[in-house]
Amino acid sequence: MQYAVLALCGLVMFLDGFDTQAISYMAPAIAREWDLPASAMGPVFSSALVGLMIGYLAVSPLADRIGHRRMVIAATTSFSVLTVLTTFAPSVEVLLAARLLTGVGLGAAAPSAIALTSEFAPRRRRATFVLVIYCGFSLGFVAAGAAAGAVIPLLGWRPMFLIGGALPLLLVPLLWRLLPESPAYLMHRGHPVGPILHRLDPTLPESTLARGPRQDEGTTRRLPVIRLFERRWLVGTLLLWLVFAINLAEFYALQSWLPTILEGLGHPTSTVVTATTLTTVGGIAAALITGPAMDRFGAGYTLGVLYLIGAVLVGVLGAAFGASLWLLLCVTFLVGCCVSGGQKSVIAFGSLFYPPEMRSTGVAWALGIGRIGGILGPILVGLAVAAGWSTTGLFVVMALPMLVAAVTVLALGRLRYRDEPASVTGGRAETAVRRS
Repeated sequence: MQYAVLALCGLVMFLDGFDTQAISYMAPAIAREWDLPASAMGPVFSSALVGLMIGYLAVSPLADRIGHRRMVIAATTSFSVLTVLTTFAPSVEVLLAARLLTGVGLGAAAPSAIALTSEFAPRRRRATFVLVIYCGFSLGFVAAGAAAGAVIPLLGWRPMFLIGGALPLLLVPLLWRLLPESPAYLMHRGHPVGPILHRLDPTLPESTLARGPRQDEGTTRRLPVIRLFERRWLVGTLLLWLVFAINLAEFYALQSWLPTILEGLGHPTSTVVTATTLTTVGGIAAALITGPAMDRFGAGYTLGVLYLIGAVLVGVLGAAFGASLWLLLCVTFLVGCCVSGGQKSVIAFGSLFYPPEMRSTGVAWALGIGRIGGILGPILVGLAVAAGWSTTGLFVVMALPMLVAAVTVLALGRLRYRDEPASVTGGRAETAVRRS
């Protein structure tokens, strides 16, 4: 059952990543067909990002009211149907609106998928499980590029929307049939959880699993977002937002400006594509190490060390532009391990930082607020490039926020939520998962 949850949520994240990235490959064909300047596609890209923020900040927290299972199914259905309908967009204005609404569904699905994976994962492998499904998101990026290369030259850009919408629509019946609801959500609302917990641990007596104690009325009515600003969570929440913003700023700055910098230094297109791709591949490879390390040595310590190494490597990258090609590619790959891998790891850290009843809201808001860093990072680097900064100086300065992130994460490791059975539905749901 736990691996089924892992597989289903991983597929949701894979299709989420596919749908998010596919528009980037379709943009040139859309601009040619509608006789648009390339700049006209900028608002289309931005509309999806705005939709993602709305999904993270406004829609995803509703999962704590309606349940994570329902949110994953509803959000997946939403972005799949809207993606299929986008196939018939007659103008750029309609396309912009469709991508905005699709982005809302994409943003709402991910936090609940992460929350369910974290709750059903064996305690000793929780960070690993979350990192595995988030690798699905990155693999969706890669699959979108491969599909676009095969489909667009033969059939045009519209079939890409059909593929991106039909695949998640086919997944919805499986989610409805096989994806379980969060035990913590069920018990907090006095619903029976015996069948779910018995599948996790058949040794638990059925008489003790019939129905959980309903959460007190005051806690039930309190908005999940407000709990992030309670005295116990306020400092940790703000620091976590800072780390998310720094990591996303570094990631999008690299993704946006690395190709331009490499081309400006005279590297051929093949090198530009290879180096940029290695940053994503490095993030996936890092997850194979950081997940088990977070589970074994502690999430805060592992992520803090990863950021410290990343700070050194980002500074070294500035000097590596003048080195041999193989050394440049090696450093780029290692930077991707720390920056792209750090982004996946900090999401796992966020899922461990908050208790189950706050998990999706906490992660969703961290992702949403972190997008501010994702917006500012490329802008600030662009200003530095326009001002004539050397690549060495630019990347040395870019290394400093990574140091701040490392210190912040190490401090957060001491503030994080402790998985004590008494804090989660009287211990029975947590006990079943831990035993498994």
